Amino acid sequence: MRLTLTAEQVAALRSHAERAYPQECCGLMVGTAIAPDHKKLVAVWPVENTWSEDIAEALQDDSTLPASHRYAIAPQVMLEAMRAAQSQGLDVIGIYHSHPDCPARPSECDRRLAWPRYSYVILSVMQGQAQDLQSWQLDQTEQFQPEAIVLSPPPHATP
Repeated sequence: MRLTLTAEQVAALRSHAERAYPQECCGLMVGTAIAPDHKKLVAVWPVENTWSEDIAEALQDDSTLPASHRYAIAPQVMLEAMRAAQSQGLDVIGIYHSHPDCPARPSECDRRLAWPRYSYVILSVMQGQAQDLQSWQLDQTEQFQPEAIVLSPPPHATP
């Protein structure tokens, strides 16, 4: 399993995470499947984090983590993104979010809400500065496994 992205896309993810700090940011990753175990990111689509106590209650989330350490994407936003991506011959290939002052490892809530086949990029933001960036994907037993991140080489300059 691997996810290919560019340095510019990494910079966009980091910038969004830092702007949202101390809250979690979230967004969609749009791209293509190159092979069953390889996705290529084409665009980063930041979205509003709509986590609320109502969502926590509906999900029976009894975690002691504060709302600032949770994220949710409105279903209507997700549907609109899927339609927009498909109109461009692309797919939503994953979701990204930040972990303020925490490691870039998925939480139990992240696992419970994850969808198979999606990549989940998590950015650790320590004291407002984006640090580690990791990608994860659910395996067949619904446990997260690390997904390799491959940086796409920059375009060659023409002489």
